[in-house]
Amino acid sequence: MQHIIGISDMKISNDRDDVLVTYSLGSCIGLSVYDPVARVGGIIHCMLPLSRIDPERAKAAPYMFADVGIPKLVQAALDLGARKDRIIAKAAGAAHLLNKGDMFRIGERNIVVMRKVLWKNNILIAAEETGGSVARTLTLYMNSGETTIKSKGREYELV
Repeated sequence: MQHIIGISDMKISNDRDDVLVTYSLGSCIGLSVYDPVARVGGIIHCMLPLSRIDPERAKAAPYMFADVGIPKLVQAALDLGARKDRIIAKAAGAAHLLNKGDMFRIGERNIVVMRKVLWKNNILIAAEETGGSVARTLTLYMNSGETTIKSKGREYELV
């Protein structure tokens, strides 16, 4: 069954028949995690790097923010039987889609925060396609752990 992860959302699964997909990763960061032994995986679609800009909103929508959402994704995977030392993390998005003078650099900041959170959890990024100026779709196939990127009408495995 296909599950669509919207902006500021997260989905975790241990069902081999599930396909998790998040669309329109522009400056947002999409992160997939997968434990090939427990066959547990998930995707999060974070819009902003740091929750401190709006703590109340972060309480209501924690997946909106990379600094609080990514730890929740990792914990949800662990709760379903994943182990940190087996988690394969792959990332996409963090593009620079707005005007060239974008002073906020949301995409770049999303990458930095994602890497920092994963590093603190002893999880390395196995593969990523981030930055640039294109929107991407990130898909995780639970039956194999394969993670794909779709961009500009082309789909390929993120390795």
